[in-house]
Amino acid sequence: MELVDSSESSPGAVSRVSTDTGSPPTIGTWTTELDAATLLDLSVDDDGFGVSSASLSARREQYVMVTGGLGFIGSHTSVELLKAGYNVIVVDDLSNSFRSVLDAMLEIARRHYQEGGRGAHNCPMVEMHQISYRDPAAMRSILELHSFPSQTGEVVRSNIVGVIHLAAYKAVEESIRQPLRYYQNNVNGLVDLMGLLDEFGVKTFIFSSSAAVYGSLSDRGRPLREENCLHQYELAREPRDTTRRLPQSGCTDITNPYGRTKYFGEAILSDLVTSDPSWNIVVLRYFNPVGCDDSGLLAENPRGMPSNLVPVVTQAMTGERPDLKIYGGDWNTSDGTAIRDFIHVSDLARGHTAALVACRNGHVEGGGYRTYNLGAGAGHSVLDVVKAMETVSGRAIPREVVGRRSGDIASSVAAVGRARHELGWETNKTLLDACHSVCSRLNLLRRRDFPAAQV
Repeated sequence: MELVDSSESSPGAVSRVSTDTGSPPTIGTWTTELDAATLLDLSVDDDGFGVSSASLSARREQYVMVTGGLGFIGSHTSVELLKAGYNVIVVDDLSNSFRSVLDAMLEIARRHYQEGGRGAHNCPMVEMHQISYRDPAAMRSILELHSFPSQTGEVVRSNIVGVIHLAAYKAVEESIRQPLRYYQNNVNGLVDLMGLLDEFGVKTFIFSSSAAVYGSLSDRGRPLREENCLHQYELAREPRDTTRRLPQSGCTDITNPYGRTKYFGEAILSDLVTSDPSWNIVVLRYFNPVGCDDSGLLAENPRGMPSNLVPVVTQAMTGERPDLKIYGGDWNTSDGTAIRDFIHVSDLARGHTAALVACRNGHVEGGGYRTYNLGAGAGHSVLDVVKAMETVSGRAIPREVVGRRSGDIASSVAAVGRARHELGWETNKTLLDACHSVCSRLNLLRRRDFPAAQV
């Protein structure tokens, strides 16, 4: 299904233009022409949405900033924020994403409000800034745009009620080849960002971390608990609903520079809260996001060759690559292939809104800093994923087992009790749901219905 071209629906509606040069074919081949700070207001009418000027006269409005907001996880998270009623500031330099993603986000949000009977005029706004989060002058201008003095005039206030930071390099293999690039972007950039946010009084922060911080602990064969990797004394809930205070566990045997950048980022944020308790920071340790929005308008679509499993499986299935390379068939697992905890990206996105609400309501246990796993709580092997995609699509997927990759581990599965108990969050979708959403986007479903059972 194509996006609605609303160029004829209202005087202020967006017009049809081409996507970025070199963009791959995507669903919806038009995008809006945006200045550095353009508010996209979906409140024109029920037939289309318009583009308004960047007037921030209504500074009583509240915004959430999402860095990397047009990426795979960022775009789905931005959509969930819009559905939850938040205005969204997207910061993305398009180094690994496309402008057309913005149009898809807006279309999904518009449909959500229309189908819910509230009308598109009730949909919040998206403010798009095509910049790097590491550009201090550009970031400062955004923060100034959203700041105003307090009633006493002594303290700067902001209508940005939280920042969700997803802008980071994330390829394990690439991080081994280019460690300095990863440290500069993921660590140095974080330090500079926190300094700016502190200056403008924006002290609610959600950090995108990774299960990679657990390092070799993943290979012990047990679900990974947040307290397996600590940066400060922390309260841990026991199975019998008691708590105990745990000491800092320090760095585990992290197997790659990417994981270390996330570990260092967590440690920096922990130290910041220790020095200034007015901060509220939640760290979300992602496991393996898969799938796409049920509309089919959003999906994992990076520039260049994808490195995550499901996009590579999809390319092998559609003939875009000759076969799927399975890295290692001799792992200590049931079928010899590595096991991961695959979480549907829409469930992952909802985890961000749950974390934001907990931060804003002061419900983060243990003070102003807390870590949470976001996973499904169950492991599936690489072959499980391949077979699930074959089941849903009805297509055979050619594959070849090759040697292990540097930095890989045998197994990584989340313990998810903390997020469920403290954030009220849990997953709703299965691996088959994720495969269904991907195949639905590609119109490759063998049949409309499929078993709702776990693979």
